[in-house]
Amino acid sequence: MEEHPLSTPPPGRGHHDTQLRNGLVAGVSAYLLWGLLTVYWKLLGDFPPFELIGWRILASFVMLGILVGAQGRLRSIVRSAFSRDVGPRIAAAAILVTVNWSSYVWAVSNDHVIETALGYFMAPLGTMWLGVVVLKEKLRAAQKITVVLAGAAIVILTFGYGQFPFVALLIAGSWSLYGLLKRQVPMTSLDSLAAEMFWLVLPAAILAITQSSLADSATDTASAGEWILIILTGAVTIVPLVMFGYAAQRVPLTVLGPLQYSVPTINFLLGWLAYDEELDATRVAGFAMIWIALVVLALDTARRNTPAARRAKR
Repeated sequence: MEEHPLSTPPPGRGHHDTQLRNGLVAGVSAYLLWGLLTVYWKLLGDFPPFELIGWRILASFVMLGILVGAQGRLRSIVRSAFSRDVGPRIAAAAILVTVNWSSYVWAVSNDHVIETALGYFMAPLGTMWLGVVVLKEKLRAAQKITVVLAGAAIVILTFGYGQFPFVALLIAGSWSLYGLLKRQVPMTSLDSLAAEMFWLVLPAAILAITQSSLADSATDTASAGEWILIILTGAVTIVPLVMFGYAAQRVPLTVLGPLQYSVPTINFLLGWLAYDEELDATRVAGFAMIWIALVVLALDTARRNTPAARRAKR
């Protein structure tokens, strides 16, 4: 018996739903892994943070080399890494990702997990600020409110910490600038990270060797189990990135974007509940300012992306 045309599902609809579902699973998993990296670095907290960064870069270099080499892209990535047109931007991005990783690992090792959460909550606001300063974008009313709230938060938190929140601002600033540079490199996130590792592998090797002379270095004191964790720092760096790249191709950014706040939320809860870091009323007030700023920014973005708003722009 011939089926009625309306009873047949639209071509590819089931496939699309499956891709969307798989993308969501990958995206949520990537953000959870990034959030739980704090626990991973805490397990290695007895070793010098900069030595760990050296090993992380070396492990990432090896894993990325295997991945892109197996796909036949290694030679083109090396050419891009040291080319005249994008090479300087890749080198600058490599420096920024090293600053970001180092700040984060140092903060986790020195019981500043809540401050890392503040840094990653502030990163979207830093991106917005760069859009105004570098790309000459105009601030809308809602964005001006977020700038005022972020400024107030920094003042409150400076008072609460008894010092300027340098680590949080270093994390936020390096990540925002890194994102800006990544937009200017015509490569996938995985390929561009591989290119960055070519710039970093020699300094990382020197760093790991020089730090190994310290009394508490991993080279001298790490157990077999701890060495496994150190070697796997490459995997914990690359795997979430691959999962995120998979999700970004299948899930609308309006869905994937808000999920980024799960990472600093996990860090905030870990610092407060798991690692007993101090959370007094002043710090709560400072975080509240940042959270309100992010809500204002998210609502404004959502409003401007409604069908009616998009039609009005045409």
